Amino acid sequence: MFERLERMPTDPILGLMQAFRADPDAQKVDLGVGVYRNDRGETPVLEAVRKAEQAVLGRQTSKTYVAPAGNAAFNEGMERLTFGEGHPALKANRVRSIQAPGGCGALRVGAELIMRAKPDATVYVSTPTWANHVPLLTGSGMKLEQYPYYDGKTGGVNFSAMMDALDKVPARSIVLLHASCHNPTGADLSEAQWHDVLALVKRRALIPYIDMAYQGLGTGVAEDAFGCRLFAAELPEVVVAVSCSKNFGLYRERTGVLHVITETVPAADAILSQLVRIARTLYSMPPDHGAAIVQEILANDALRGSWADELGGMRNRIATLRRDLVVKLAKACPQRDFSFIERQRGMFSFLGVTKEQVHALRERHHVYMTDDSRMNIAGLKADNIAYFANAVAQVLS
Repeated sequence: MFERLERMPTDPILGLMQAFRADPDAQKVDLGVGVYRNDRGETPVLEAVRKAEQAVLGRQTSKTYVAPAGNAAFNEGMERLTFGEGHPALKANRVRSIQAPGGCGALRVGAELIMRAKPDATVYVSTPTWANHVPLLTGSGMKLEQYPYYDGKTGGVNFSAMMDALDKVPARSIVLLHASCHNPTGADLSEAQWHDVLALVKRRALIPYIDMAYQGLGTGVAEDAFGCRLFAAELPEVVVAVSCSKNFGLYRERTGVLHVITETVPAADAILSQLVRIARTLYSMPPDHGAAIVQEILANDALRGSWADELGGMRNRIATLRRDLVVKLAKACPQRDFSFIERQRGMFSFLGVTKEQVHALRERHHVYMTDDSRMNIAGLKADNIAYFANAVAQVLS
């Protein structure tokens, strides 16, 4: 039976990781892997996480299963973090949440739920979008189409093309939107544009599916959730997948949550029963540890304040790296405008060079990024930005 299966190609990101690790050059720069790093090149355990983990382990008396819906206090805490205290959807009891194995698990559970409600569902994703959106969503059987999003000439959103395309999609289609820190481009919608998209979604009767993987790493915790909060307040149905990997640094703990907003309380209760059944058939029970840590942080004022400070430090570091990189690139290659990098948000940007130039950066200068020139800004450090900028200048010349 198994002899008929062919070897799958190596995942591009995983292959890049392996090549970087095998490179003995002391000046090598890793801009490929999508994890936050500090100026020492480490992905740190946050101090708030360390203290919360100690508290959780200190009082834990069992490793028995949690419920299929996960840690109820975590789910409720994440609802308040996502939508804000006193949000009208929360007051109306229209939100139901289920803990999931990371943001990926949340995205897949949401896709399975949509397919139960609408077996012929088509989801429209931005061009480009996070590469893993495609297998996660289509693996449920959902059909996938694209809408224009990124303008490579300006480094911003091609908003008129996006709106024109979405205005033509069939009613009741699913539209996947990035809440903030768009992956892979770093180009985000403004608050005014979110309002315009909301009006279009209402007019065309579309169903928004919002992926929020970077809350707090763009402009701020509340600001990065603006679209989620606006849509949940104004629309009868919204699906939001949230990851705790980046803003809590819980990558390996696989901590995420899916929020579903419905029009009525009975519909919300029915949705939760469906979510529980879907979870039971996919992975049965979610992991506990990461959710327990997040619950502890969100419920403890001191820990929450510490976490907010650390998250702010991460956000400010990325913004500083963006500013410094633009300055260094302007000096190294003044013939090219890279100012868009400073206007973008979050960890990712497209450098805007060709695949051949990406390979030249790797082979001649030991700088690693994906073939489409997506770079993880957080992979830069104060002592290698100038080296990187000079490497880019040499490749462009």
